[in-house]
Order: sequence, then C-alpha cells, then structure tokens
Amino acid sequence: MKFVLVIPDGLADEPQASLGNVTPLQAANVPAMDAVAAAGIVGSTDNVPASMPSGSDVGTMTLFGYNTLKCHTGRAPIEAAAQGIELSPGDWAVRCNLVTVNDGAMQSFTAGQYPNDSGQELVELLQKDQCGASHWKYHAGVSYRNLLVYRSRGTAAPFSADTRSTPPHDITNQPIADHLPSGPGSDALKALMERSIELFADAPANVARGGAGELPATQTWLWGIGQRPDLQSFVERYGVRGAVITAVDLLRGMGRLIGWDVVEVEGATGYLDTDYVAKGQAAIETLSRDDVDFLVVHVEATDEASHEGDTAGKIKAVESIDRHIVAPVNDWLKSQGDYRLLISPDHPTFLRTRTHSHGDCPFAMCGAGIESNAPTTYDEVAAAASDVGFPEGHELMGRFLKVS
Repeated sequence: MKFVLVIPDGLADEPQASLGNVTPLQAANVPAMDAVAAAGIVGSTDNVPASMPSGSDVGTMTLFGYNTLKCHTGRAPIEAAAQGIELSPGDWAVRCNLVTVNDGAMQSFTAGQYPNDSGQELVELLQKDQCGASHWKYHAGVSYRNLLVYRSRGTAAPFSADTRSTPPHDITNQPIADHLPSGPGSDALKALMERSIELFADAPANVARGGAGELPATQTWLWGIGQRPDLQSFVERYGVRGAVITAVDLLRGMGRLIGWDVVEVEGATGYLDTDYVAKGQAAIETLSRDDVDFLVVHVEATDEASHEGDTAGKIKAVESIDRHIVAPVNDWLKSQGDYRLLISPDHPTFLRTRTHSHGDCPFAMCGAGIESNAPTTYDEVAAAASDVGFPEGHELMGRFLKVS
C-alpha cells in the first residue's frame, strides 16, 4: 500500500473579479485533480489554528498529523534541522530574510529574489561582524532565506515563548515600524537588524545589483524565532515510512525532524520556474523504493505566485502540478495495486492580500477503501458544499492513513 500527499502550497484562494468571480483553482484546467475528486471525496480542512500565525510551518505540521497547539515552537528551528544544525536545550533559531525596505516600508521580503552567491556574501559579512561574539552565528541558506542561531552555552537566553516577530511576507508594502520584534530579547534582535543596515549599505553585492537596476538587500529581517520541537517520529505515530520531495528548507527540516528521507530533485527551485516534470519523475522513482510507504510532494510555486499578486502565474503553476505531478503519479499508483492519494494546500494565500491567511483549504482524496461522496470537481466551492470537514486539520492524516 502506497500513500501520497501532494501539497500545492498556498493554493486556496478567494474568487477573483478578473476571473469572472471564480478562484484560480476553479479557473485552472486540472483534469487530473478533478479525476481524483470524482473517484473519491472532496472536503475541507483547517490547518492553521486561529490563535497561531498562518504559515507553512504551522500548516504542513498540521497536514502531517501533528497538533501544532502542542508541538509547534517556531519556524526557524524547523529550517535549522534542514541544514543539519543541531539545537541544544536553551538554543534558539531565528529566520533571517534579506529584504528591501524603502522609505520605512517593506518593498520586497525577498530583496528581489536575491541570488544565492550574492546572498552568501552578505551572510559572510554579517558573520564576520559577529566574530568574537560567543552566542550568535549566521548560516547561509538559499536566496533570501537564511538563519541566525543563538547558542545559550549554559547561560539563560533572553528569549521566551512571548518573544514576537512578524513574517516579512505579511507586511509587503506596509510600514515596518509597528511590526518590529517585541517581547523578551527583542532589543537584541532589533540591534542586529539595525547593524545589518550599516553593513549592507556599501556591500559590493548590493552595489552591483543597484548598478544593474535590481533591488538591493537593504537589511535583514529577523523572525520565526523558536527552539527545537519535540516531535514523535512519523513511523512511530502512523506505522508507515515516509519521504518528502521539496525545494524549501522548511519542508526538508520538517521531514528530518519526523524521520523521513529527504529527496533532492535537480531543477526544483521553490519558485515559479521549478521543474515540475522532474518532481513528478522523482516521485515515481521514490515510490518504487521498498523502504518508502508514504511520500509528500510539496510545490511552493502556487504560494509564491500569490505573494507576487500574479494571478496568471498561480493558474499556470497549479496546471503544471496537475499535468506533471498529479497525473503521472496517479497513473503509476493505479498500475501498482492498492494506494491512496491526497491533495491539499497547507493554508490559503490570497492574491488580494499577497499573504497567508487563516481558513479552510479544499482537499481531494481517493484510493482503496475510500467511498466517493460524488464530487465532480476539486475546488474551494466543491469543498465548502461537502459534508466532510476537518476543523482540526491534524485529524485528516489519521483518516487518510486508516486502511481498515
């Protein structure tokens, strides 16, 4: 028995006036997803508790069957696990974006999709400035996504669960003054952010981008602070051995924390230009392994399109997921015997606001032992009309994996 979960990140959305008052998913041509729906059930799942900020750290942890109200400690420690950074008791990880702030407003939370090599130069500059500091260390990631780690080294850290920070993608084109870190230890975080402004002002990588008419990284933005979560392994929890295909550190880290194999795919970028065909092929190759019972295929492109307010890009991304991932994977699964296939976003990301939102996500599920509830399409409207729903989204995984 093979199980597959496909996550079109941030796919759930609102009706768009530009699309004749339908959602991007309704407007898209997704015959493979519609076929999954027609063969099984469509319903809704709420993956982000109202008391928590909406994001893929919360949404995916919920989708994987973990109660985030009990297990979630922050986004950055999950990404630290992806980079193989071990956090000891008392240590804290902080997400470190390279951003562009202009006239006191967040112009770009990615600093114009800052390139890897230039980003590493800036992170090295930050770390060189910290030489001699016993507690802080910067770690370069991918593009604008980096990490900062606080090592307690046996001393009491200044942070606590009450330390607050705002994801920069939630404040695009908004003034940043009211969204700076707050609570215990926030002064230290704000001081590091201020220092980055000085260091980046004349950095060669920024000077070169400015000369080419591209956005510079004007500073860091520190957020997502947390300590290592204590998560039961997936095989202990559900009795199946897992693997994950993704291009983003958050999902890599989540996979490693719960004992999954992390499958790297050449050409997977975590952006709109990701290689959908390669991901679909890698999914089939991974499912062919005897040591993998359960596979997650995560695609970030739909979420990125919403962050950029790109309606056409979001439609194109979900159509590519449908054609190059869902269709071939479902065909392969049907040729192998009993299986189950689940499609669900982790959270809504609205084109209107360009940010993550709370609310229901549509899911479609088919396979052995799943009786159809007679849907004809996979979309938000069909899900809302269904009598199948999971207001506590972490319960969906148990339903998906329950065979008897």
